[in-house]
Amino acid sequence: MSDQTRPGVDRAVEQPSGSFRWLLVGGGLLLQFSIGAVYAWSVFSGALEDAEPFQLTKVEASLPFTVTIAMIFIGSYLGGRLQDVRGPRVVALAGGVIYALGIILASFADSGDELWLIILGYGVISGFGLGFAYIVPIAMLQKWFPDKRGLITGLAVGGFGFGAVLTSPVAQWLIDRDPDQPTSAFLPLGIAYLVMSLVGASIFRNPPAGYVVPGTTAAAGQAEKAAVTHDYTQGEALRTPQWYLLTAILTLSVSAGISLISQAKTSASDIAGYSVSGAAAVVGVLAIFNGAGRIVWAAVSDRIGRMPTFALLLGLQGICLILLPHASNAAFFFVLAAVIYLCYGGAFGTMPATAGDFFGVRNAGAIYGLMLIGWSIGGVFGPLLTSWLLGDDAAYTVAYTTIGVVALVAVALTVVTKLPRPRTSTADPAGGVPTR
Repeated sequence: MSDQTRPGVDRAVEQPSGSFRWLLVGGGLLLQFSIGAVYAWSVFSGALEDAEPFQLTKVEASLPFTVTIAMIFIGSYLGGRLQDVRGPRVVALAGGVIYALGIILASFADSGDELWLIILGYGVISGFGLGFAYIVPIAMLQKWFPDKRGLITGLAVGGFGFGAVLTSPVAQWLIDRDPDQPTSAFLPLGIAYLVMSLVGASIFRNPPAGYVVPGTTAAAGQAEKAAVTHDYTQGEALRTPQWYLLTAILTLSVSAGISLISQAKTSASDIAGYSVSGAAAVVGVLAIFNGAGRIVWAAVSDRIGRMPTFALLLGLQGICLILLPHASNAAFFFVLAAVIYLCYGGAFGTMPATAGDFFGVRNAGAIYGLMLIGWSIGGVFGPLLTSWLLGDDAAYTVAYTTIGVVALVAVALTVVTKLPRPRTSTADPAGGVPTR
């Protein structure tokens, strides 16, 4: 495929400068900040429970967020496939617009009788747009940064993790202006998300064919490509056991971390004795570790390897979850929770680069987009299992110990997961996938 026909490549950047790829990182972060605001839902759920016109139950107030997480996989799967064909810019722009419009639609709900409208807007529509846009900068930036794959994907998803940190205080301020209509905050937020998404995604593009990182030689670039196997198609990746092992690792890591995230505020109060306001503040600070973990662990994986990193992520989460119910000291509880949040974010920062190592980056959007089914499964399974184990008696020891043991057992998956066997390939004159 020539440079002129490669999806998402502009002829104006056929010979991009070294600084241009860092500009793309900035654009990716701006997009991820906007869609990552979805993790600020707890600000809205509490307000919807208290506001007189709504008076939602805890289950009802959790539904929009649950639907959002479930929809992410559908959006990321379709967005990943489309961006490999049409290029990153058009897909990211479309995803950002869909996400923002869903948020704006939710602003028109003015009572509990219109919960369905919040679920439709914030849950179905914005969740789909979120997934549609989320996968794009991750896949695109791996192609621009073959020399820093772990770090750069960590930065890309780190922006998503920090989205809630930036949005939560703004959303709370908007809600406080009209506490009886907390949904009114969705309108200005949706407009802000729309602007941020359009500005960030407008510069997206793939590197030209044969792109070599400035400061390296073409020979070095070719040697780097030869060290990886050929670029797998989605169908080829799905025929390998590695795809399923990686998806299982992601699912179990998400399940472990989100088991605490879903109960963080009440756990801080019940286990460590935090006040209601203190527990809320702790949850806000812990969100910083979620974002930071995506960057830190991704960079670590570049140095010690992907599977050793996942072994640490699962092992640390398992140990900390087992200790957590016994952390009556407030400081000790915070340290354990911070490590869990750090590792939860680390899985999202490390897995995109891992998928690129295993299957190549040409079809990274489709392959990793489908792998995000682990996010949706873990995001639903983890909280449900935790709630069931806690029961009416708040049995934290039973709940967190059980999930901690599962995380420790899951370390075994990192031992048996190896790179696919190198494939002897011949050039395909039509530009297709090499053959065995």
